Amino acid sequence: MTALIRVDTQPGRERPLVIAWLAGIVALCWACLVFQALHISTVEHANLPHSALPLATPPYRAYELVLVLAMWGAMLSAMVLPAATPAILLFARINRLAQSVRHPNLATLLFVSGYLAVWSGFGALATLAQWALHDAGALDTGMAVMNASACGLILVAAGLYQWTPAKHACLQVCRNPLGFVLTGWRSGLLGALRMGLGHGLYCCGSCWLLMLLLFAAGVTNFAALLGLAGLLLAEKLLPGGTVVACIGGLGLVAWGTLLLFP
Repeated sequence: MTALIRVDTQPGRERPLVIAWLAGIVALCWACLVFQALHISTVEHANLPHSALPLATPPYRAYELVLVLAMWGAMLSAMVLPAATPAILLFARINRLAQSVRHPNLATLLFVSGYLAVWSGFGALATLAQWALHDAGALDTGMAVMNASACGLILVAAGLYQWTPAKHACLQVCRNPLGFVLTGWRSGLLGALRMGLGHGLYCCGSCWLLMLLLFAAGVTNFAALLGLAGLLLAEKLLPGGTVVACIGGLGLVAWGTLLLFP
């Protein structure tokens, strides 16, 4: 890291480009989610007059599974990228100063790709779970679990995890990207990809159970999506983020308990 000890004559010149690029990705993801929600609503409205009874949901076909996977990818990206922006900006800045590659913007792209690859893996697992629940008839038209007790268990589990050492260890890394970047620095393009994967694993470890709340609320529930995105931002960016995580955990446990014991 001795290459870092130099005068930065153009501080932050990569910042506008990276912010604009990330904002474009997040905006595109939210647009896709809005389109998907409107499409589902239109289909439901078209089917409503034909029968007063709930329609049996047929098994997913191959292209529908691809759409569900894409929906999870867009949903997760829309929620996690804003909270990861400080870490991405920090990597881009240090990478330029270190001059570890000839094309620093490409290295930043690979860092983000590694980060999103972790969440893509999580999205693939969530898609498999949704597939099983859908074919078992356990989901409603909003893709939420219909069993109130199951929803309560998800809420309680997510709330309890907010207080665990594993949660706070991962959250601390997400809240302190400078420590992660300096201690885990890897030079070159492959190193940027590895660092993105590493940071993604920490962030996934911090909030993977929170993401499972989408099964309780419904993956087309925009209030839930915005609420989770806000909680992730508060946990990672606010000075009292760890306290926010604990308070959120208490709220989730209380909510889940009400569902378990109405």
